[in-house]
Amino acid sequence: MREFVIVVHLMIVLAMIGFVLLQKSEGGGFAAGSGAGFMSSRGTANVLSRTTAYLAGAFFVTSLVLSMLAGLHRAPTSIVQPTANAPAAPSPSSAPGAPAAPSGGGLLEQLQQKERGPAGPQVPQSQ
Repeated sequence: MREFVIVVHLMIVLAMIGFVLLQKSEGGGFAAGSGAGFMSSRGTANVLSRTTAYLAGAFFVTSLVLSMLAGLHRAPTSIVQPTANAPAAPSPSSAPGAPAAPSGGGLLEQLQQKERGPAGPQVPQSQ
């Protein structure tokens, strides 16, 4: 389903680029002032601009469909709750001098543990 919508989306994009390039420039560009255009009748301009508007609407719809398809199977996650592969916070009984922290093991507890530093003896570092 997703691949089909992507292919349709790309075909709409290419068609819209082509129709925009076929339209007559109405000033300011390199071809400003040239009277002879490839398709210079006003009726053709209406068809081209109407087709471009329809293609823009289809582009908008396929973009929405693609964004909904991308979010279908995404599971919400939280940075506050621990993940399965995150290191577990040490238990309060292993650090005799450290204050007791709640046993949630979330991000806040991990940051507090890093701020406190290691609980055991440390090797002196040279300056």
